[in-house]
Amino acid sequence: MLLCVSVSHRTADFDLLGRLSEGATAGAATTLLADGRARGAVLVSTCNRIEAYLDVAPGADTSVAEATLRTLAGTADLPHDALRERAQVLSGAPALHHLFAVTSGLESLAVGEEEIAGQVRRAYEAAREASSTTPELDTAFQRAAKVSRDVRSATSLGKAGRSLVQFALQLAGTRLTDWRQTRVLIVGTGNYAATTVAALRTLGVSELSVYSLTGRAEKFAKSYGVRPERGLRDAVAAADVIITCTNTYSLTVEEIPDDARRTIIDLGLPRNVDPAVGRLPGVELMDLELIATHARLPKLAPDATARQLVSSAADAFAAEQTAAPAIVAFRSHVFDALDSELARLASKSVPPEQAAAVTQALRHFAGALLHDPTQRARELAARGHVGQFEAGLAAVFGIDATSARGTITPLRPPATETGAAETGSA
Repeated sequence: MLLCVSVSHRTADFDLLGRLSEGATAGAATTLLADGRARGAVLVSTCNRIEAYLDVAPGADTSVAEATLRTLAGTADLPHDALRERAQVLSGAPALHHLFAVTSGLESLAVGEEEIAGQVRRAYEAAREASSTTPELDTAFQRAAKVSRDVRSATSLGKAGRSLVQFALQLAGTRLTDWRQTRVLIVGTGNYAATTVAALRTLGVSELSVYSLTGRAEKFAKSYGVRPERGLRDAVAAADVIITCTNTYSLTVEEIPDDARRTIIDLGLPRNVDPAVGRLPGVELMDLELIATHARLPKLAPDATARQLVSSAADAFAAEQTAAPAIVAFRSHVFDALDSELARLASKSVPPEQAAAVTQALRHFAGALLHDPTQRARELAARGHVGQFEAGLAAVFGIDATSARGTITPLRPPATETGAAETGSA
């Protein structure tokens, strides 16, 4: 069963999210498994969201979510109660729907954001490298990636090529005269840096440089055709717009050399720019908090078709998971009977060619026999009537398929689809 513990900018400020982000290292997923209450974990950290996706046993109680929040609070040196008040906890089908929506960019600051699918994928890959995933989590995250691709190819979200970077640049453009005459400095060479270069090129920016404290500026500059900078203060002095996208360090007032007019865009979580910089003469600071305020405008609402695709995919996947115990039990019953008949065939003096033909025919027959009932089980599960299929198995074949069923009680009632759309973010 999938359990999601989420803290986002809808329920917490960016300072708290920044502290959580600092503790959300690749090894943090394995920390969530330390007490043995969860079988697997994937920790997703984006520009405005920290989420733990856990594979828990059917029937697990709220102590799993409480333990997760306590662990996250500990990594950020935060009071557990303060974090609990700001967390959203979803289980089962609502958690799955949430994962699909987040991965598809429907809960992002810039709705339809392209980068989010990559961020979720990297979080999943990090969890796999740390051996903290399970087959259930593998299936859920792989399906989420497919749904994201389907949404992008079938809706206007994909055609728009939406991006948090593009949205931030759109907001910044209202403060500038002409992007083509603007000198831009990118601070950092992380995940957003390449996207930022591409977006700026589209706007006609030609004066583009990059600075990296970790020494990667030369390599990045060579790859993307920009100018490397060796000193941050001098680089800032020569720029009209500074865009930060790193989690290594912050831009402080000491790096601002004068009172010249500058726009600084902070895409980092934790913050890349000291808030005091925004109070300096001539500086306009656009951080994630400001971007989030503009992103709530109705004109940025999710594409209705995309939302429907996500809902349908989540419902279908949840139905598959709900029906799985009954389907497996039915298949086991049929295959056991098949194996028994094949064993009897092997005990008789039958020519090998004939035995092979009979074996192939029986296996084909078993597959055909299973197909329609399997589809029927999924259809019944999608309508909330999987119990009818289980009752039929018990009445006709004497199969008990109910023993693996169970639920998790969330810390609070799961949000409705509309509510989740209003409170979620990526």
